[in-house]
Amino acid sequence: MQRYFTDIYKDNKFELSYDDIFHITKVMRMKKGERIEVIYKNELYITKITSLDPLEVEIIEKKDTYNELDIKVTICQSLVKEAKMDLVLEKSTELGAYSFIPLITRNSIIKLDKKEKEKKVIRWQKIVKEASEQSKRNIIPKVLEIKEIKDILNLNYDLKILLSVNEVSTSLKNVLQNHRRCDKIIIVIGPEGGFKKDEEDYLIEHGFIRTSLGSRVLRTETASIAALSMINYEYER
Repeated sequence: MQRYFTDIYKDNKFELSYDDIFHITKVMRMKKGERIEVIYKNELYITKITSLDPLEVEIIEKKDTYNELDIKVTICQSLVKEAKMDLVLEKSTELGAYSFIPLITRNSIIKLDKKEKEKKVIRWQKIVKEASEQSKRNIIPKVLEIKEIKDILNLNYDLKILLSVNEVSTSLKNVLQNHRRCDKIIIVIGPEGGFKKDEEDYLIEHGFIRTSLGSRVLRTETASIAALSMINYEYER
């Protein structure tokens, strides 16, 4: 059953977006009587299509299903090439990320002006929405505006992790096991060329824990997948 999100419930009816209506009627070619899942205010409703033009759905039942991690994980991903960024957003959403912060670092090869940044965030949010629907999430993670390192130093998180290939890094497994009681985690991931030493040191000075994913060096687009997989293992019920 296809899942869609909406923020609008008016006159006892859910209102879906233009893109979702197009997907239902033109891509999936659904017919009257078929059922779809609608998420409204993080809650799941099973609905039946009662009209196609205009599209209208009728609530069949509300289901008590919540497919979210108990812990809120923000992936702070340094800007990388488009295909890699798309992969990070899609797979991290599937694995339960709560939000994303795109990050500009000195080794970031992607340079964007203000208008390009705004377009990118809109595009990334669409990718996250589609991944949320596919993976049966109850929420759509938020893609925040693109930030620089100085902008993330004092953000309020219970656990602040910097993924690093530095030999003195503590393993992520040990860090997670030593922080069992936390509600919000931020994970900072560098670009293809890694962080500059002073960038890492700056983050460490502001409470980030230099952390390793193991003895092998992973590509930047793999790091969030590995980290979230470990978090799922440690924290998911």
